[in-house]
Amino acid sequence: MNSNRVEPAGPGMEKPAGNAGIPEFAQVMGHPRPLWMLFMTEFWERFAFYGMRWALVLYIVAQFHGGDASGEAPASELYGAYLALVYAAAIFGGYVADKLIGYQRAILLGAVFMALGLFLITMPSEQWLKLGLATVIVGNGLFKPIISTMVGKLYATGDERRDSGFTIFYMGINMGAFIAPILTGWLAEKVFGSDGMPAYKVVFIASGIGMIASLLWFWFGRAQLKGIGAAPAEAQGMGRVLAVTVGALVAIPVFYALLTIEAGVLNWILLALFVVPAIMLLVEGVREGSRQRDMVIAMLIIFGFNVLFWMFFEQAGSSFNFLAQNIVNRDFGGWIFPVGWFQSVNSVAIITLAPVMAWLWVAMGRANPSIPRKFGLGLIFNGLAFLLLMFALSSLVDPATLKIPFWTLFMVYVIQSVGELCLSPIGLSMTTKLAPAKLTGLAMGGWFLSIAIGNNLSGIFASSVSGEGGMTVESAHAGYTFGFWALLGAGVLLFLIAPLIQRLMHGVK
Repeated sequence: MNSNRVEPAGPGMEKPAGNAGIPEFAQVMGHPRPLWMLFMTEFWERFAFYGMRWALVLYIVAQFHGGDASGEAPASELYGAYLALVYAAAIFGGYVADKLIGYQRAILLGAVFMALGLFLITMPSEQWLKLGLATVIVGNGLFKPIISTMVGKLYATGDERRDSGFTIFYMGINMGAFIAPILTGWLAEKVFGSDGMPAYKVVFIASGIGMIASLLWFWFGRAQLKGIGAAPAEAQGMGRVLAVTVGALVAIPVFYALLTIEAGVLNWILLALFVVPAIMLLVEGVREGSRQRDMVIAMLIIFGFNVLFWMFFEQAGSSFNFLAQNIVNRDFGGWIFPVGWFQSVNSVAIITLAPVMAWLWVAMGRANPSIPRKFGLGLIFNGLAFLLLMFALSSLVDPATLKIPFWTLFMVYVIQSVGELCLSPIGLSMTTKLAPAKLTGLAMGGWFLSIAIGNNLSGIFASSVSGEGGMTVESAHAGYTFGFWALLGAGVLLFLIAPLIQRLMHGVK
């Protein structure tokens, strides 16, 4: 990637090659104006998502297990299943948007369901909790893959601003994720509750309000898209929207049931689901010729490594929460650093480092690592975070308090963030580049489904780290040691096979 920009064609000028079908957008800070509207839409959606993320496992243990540490394992598994199904639903959302109602309507409908689900979670019973989570899952499936795909559609295929555009968009995600835990944590612990008795209900209400803000932002801003993502010509009426709404309502009890099954069984279901879009993408790739077939194969290989990355990265909302609560020294002279605020460290690091990483990829020129090697770097940095935890849990435990220093978990989030920046925004961009043009939304659903499998495995892994009686120094050390070696091995392997994958990508960078 280099710093050259593709400018919109003015009167009497030819459009840049490869720009067919892309409207002429006004440019804001060197990027199409709708990027910033999508940026804020995603900001509020992520505010809603991360606003409740920090509190979920803590709420489950406190509300349904009486605060007993034995509730950590089932809470982690439910959290992992919820995250997995949030991303698994993206595969259906991609199909609905591609084939039935268009991208804009999918985003709006998804936002409605997500807001409804967040408000349902406020009902104080385990059944209402799971029903609310199931409703959020359905809404997120319609929303999440589509908003990301819309970003790719703002740029021509050869536009070298695409990677930096996705990095800017990714910053919007993390700005929402940064503010949400701080604000909702303050409301729950300082305004409506206390440090010992947080008012978790307020967390879910605030998240629901954030989702309404996302809905309104897109509703009033979508005219900027100039028809990109509008409903297909044969589906301009409300008939298909009503049909999709009915289908979404039917899907809610299905996801409710999936939240109640054993985590290992759910993982086999997710693997089976992944096979379906993989086959559809391969068939379309073969139909379009050997070049597109190879690109699909490369994409699917990278999806496999993506599973492992998210299996360990997503400890943030489960085992790292219990680590912070039980084993990290958060006492600063009588003021206790809230557990939920650790969730914002990742976002601060992303916001700080994303411009640096975007500049670095450009500045490296020909030395810019290939997409497979960027993914390998992501895995290795994730592994280094677990190496720090191994060291802390073996050498830095205070014998009087049995706690590790605050800075260690803080730096774990920072190191993981470097790995995330090597992998996640590049992965979004890669998917739009390598996918068959007719199935871009489905391919983005496949990307999120690979994250889903990793997230479900993250819950299983977090459950094993806590064990039956809750997390201890010994159980955490054993689990995080396994995480380090798994991530390091996968990262090294990906570096070794990167040239083969790059050949399959036929020059895509």
